[in-house]
Amino acid sequence: MSTESVDVQNQSLDQLIDRFPALQNEATVEGISDLLEKLEPILQGRRLHNIVDLLAATSDVVEMSDDAMLQKLMALYEESIGGVWMLTNALRYASVQAAAEPEPPTMWQSIKKFNKNEDARRGLDVLVNVLAELGRQAAIKGQSMPEE
Repeated sequence: MSTESVDVQNQSLDQLIDRFPALQNEATVEGISDLLEKLEPILQGRRLHNIVDLLAATSDVVEMSDDAMLQKLMALYEESIGGVWMLTNALRYASVQAAAEPEPPTMWQSIKKFNKNEDARRGLDVLVNVLAELGRQAAIKGQSMPEE
């Protein structure tokens, strides 16, 4: 512990107020009092430590962030939002189409309609390709890790 922190601990409240002119302002003292009342459960439960750790981690991320990382994060965000928007619109459009039919088609009518629709077949191919990729990645993850 430094000698200055020991000196602060040994000072009375009056000496501390004299040392810091801002503490002589009544509005400042009231503000600190209100803040301490709100912080009391956090201080007593030692949860303030967690908040300080979170701030330190956030500060570390900000320090590590460079322009390339930010550009990659922005591109990922834009691609994600674009994908969600595309899926939402496709679901909305498909729902409107399905609701417009007075009676839902039979299974065989749907298959016949599906077989004639090039876009539907292409969509199924996309789905099959996604499922194949997920299966390939699952097989890779299921393999044992090579020893170093």
